[in-house]
Amino acid sequence: MKICLVLEGCYPYVYGGVSAWMHQYIQKMKDHEFILWVIGADSSKQGQFVYEIPKNVVQVYEVFLNDALKIKEQKGRMLHRYSAEETETLGKLMNGGRPDWNLLFQLYQKERLNPMSYLKSSHFLETLIDICQKQYPYIAFADAFHTIRSMLLPVLYLMGTEVPQADVYHAVATGYGGLLASMGSWLYDKPLLLTEHGIYTREREEELIRAKWVLPAFKKQWIRFFYVLSDLIYQRAFRITSLFSRARETQIEMGCDPKRCLVIGNGIFFERMAGIPLKKEDGWIDIGAVVRLAPIKDIKTMIYAFYELSAHRENVRLHIMGGIDDDEYAAECYSLAEQLGITGQIIFTGRIDVAVYMEKLDFTILTSISEGQPLSVLESLAAGRPCVTTDVGCCKELLYGEPEDNLGQAGYCVPPMYREGLAEAMEKLCASKNRRIRLGKAGQERVSRYYRHEQMMEKYRALYQEVEEQNGRNWV
Repeated sequence: MKICLVLEGCYPYVYGGVSAWMHQYIQKMKDHEFILWVIGADSSKQGQFVYEIPKNVVQVYEVFLNDALKIKEQKGRMLHRYSAEETETLGKLMNGGRPDWNLLFQLYQKERLNPMSYLKSSHFLETLIDICQKQYPYIAFADAFHTIRSMLLPVLYLMGTEVPQADVYHAVATGYGGLLASMGSWLYDKPLLLTEHGIYTREREEELIRAKWVLPAFKKQWIRFFYVLSDLIYQRAFRITSLFSRARETQIEMGCDPKRCLVIGNGIFFERMAGIPLKKEDGWIDIGAVVRLAPIKDIKTMIYAFYELSAHRENVRLHIMGGIDDDEYAAECYSLAEQLGITGQIIFTGRIDVAVYMEKLDFTILTSISEGQPLSVLESLAAGRPCVTTDVGCCKELLYGEPEDNLGQAGYCVPPMYREGLAEAMEKLCASKNRRIRLGKAGQERVSRYYRHEQMMEKYRALYQEVEEQNGRNWV
């Protein structure tokens, strides 16, 4: 079977949890061929992959959002006469309604409508004026114009891009990736799958709330727009997977049919981590953080919490192990460590082999604002290292277990951005080697039972088997 994986902002351009998961996933699915349909931000990065593409990937289609800015209106082409139905559905897309996506796909994929045709039309202007009069009567019209235009342009551009042909379209997020996967499913009448590692829309919402580039008056508009994109694939995918039960419940709250939703947890190569010996005594307590330097990982709170810990415990070191996602944010993290006078106790390692470096660590920490089911926590537990995490995604379930497993606690979970709580939890693990060993064993047994890579792959193979058995049905 030929599977089109639709990815946005991750594999194969950058390292990270989802990228590592995707790379291993493809390699293990040797009985299938894959097409990668990948969305990047900047076309200057075309072909700059950080992963060696597996042999069973037969094609890579790259689409870059900044190419939308290069679109020119096609001169000499007859102006499109928008019907009342087309005007209405484009208006719904602009204003957070539920548009007729089949009509939009028809316009931009089959009739090849130029995106600038609508954005320069009287229909766009009239709809925008109506929105402004009702919702933004005291906001500068120019601000509304540029905001709405910047929301629409990438979507209109993506709907006109070339669509690879496959037997199934499998999106690994909603958003722009979900849009493309839905369009591929519609165009070739093939099944559509969705796998969410985190709840994409909620993550974008959190980013937009904090974003400085979005005018405060338009934050709700942007958030509503991403909900519209998620709703598209939620309504069309015949199977929607999540990593844990709470995420499935969130998907259902957002409009997914419960019958289509199932949980397939992450899995890791347990034996690779389980054989790592505990750290030898050297007078230091070494804390590891396998994490990218990115705002959503909240490295600054981690540094502040470690500073509070180090104020009354001298023999501690923090190893921050990961690449840089955001150069400006990374510089702020380096500067903060310097300002607090703890550069001698914080080691920024860059990307490393986690299995090798784990021998140097006593336990690990994760301070993210948003997560799904972090592989770094699973790997730490598999190595017998307890964890301190924020209460995001399913971290609490990983550390405290589901009601039925009775394996005991494997670390401490505190609210996001709670530096005092993080410092206290780290202190508890620093204070007792026996406690670290006991919690580490509980975590290791939990991963051994429930989070092995082979278990995860069996479930995805069964999902593709279901596609093969029912392929050819009209899924839309």
